[in-house]
Amino acid sequence: MKAGLLRHVLNLWPPFLFSGVHVSRLDADYRHARVELRMRPWNRNYVRTHFGGSLFSMTDPFWMLLVMQSLGHDYIVWDKAGAIEFVKPGRGTVRASFDLEEDVLDELRQATADGDKVLRWFDTDVIDASSDVVARVRKQLYVRRKRDRDRSSGVEPDTPG
Repeated sequence: MKAGLLRHVLNLWPPFLFSGVHVSRLDADYRHARVELRMRPWNRNYVRTHFGGSLFSMTDPFWMLLVMQSLGHDYIVWDKAGAIEFVKPGRGTVRASFDLEEDVLDELRQATADGDKVLRWFDTDVIDASSDVVARVRKQLYVRRKRDRDRSSGVEPDTPG
């Protein structure tokens, strides 16, 4: 799917639409994305700061999408694990950026060339309007090159485990 169309689909996707998440950038080459979370009455917590689940969900799919689209159909890419550290209360509009560098893709290609899986962590800071870190999010991806039989059948035979 073209990145521009996917950006619009994600912005209309109910979990993002109704929680105030807005994908403001998704480059055509799937190497960069930027997401915003706007403060709304329905996405703030009891103490009137961003709900932690919203901070995590705004970042949730992006590393997997960027890596999957950049590596192409010869690879299986899954989210394996995630963690969030809340650094300071989030108020107003907060942002997260994702920049997938070519050397990371080369590292993944090399590590999976023999059909082995690789588990790799990706880090993202969620920042406020003052560029202060509100939360640190870590996502671990499972990446494996598809076996020849997987590629010919179009079947994704297994999930990470």
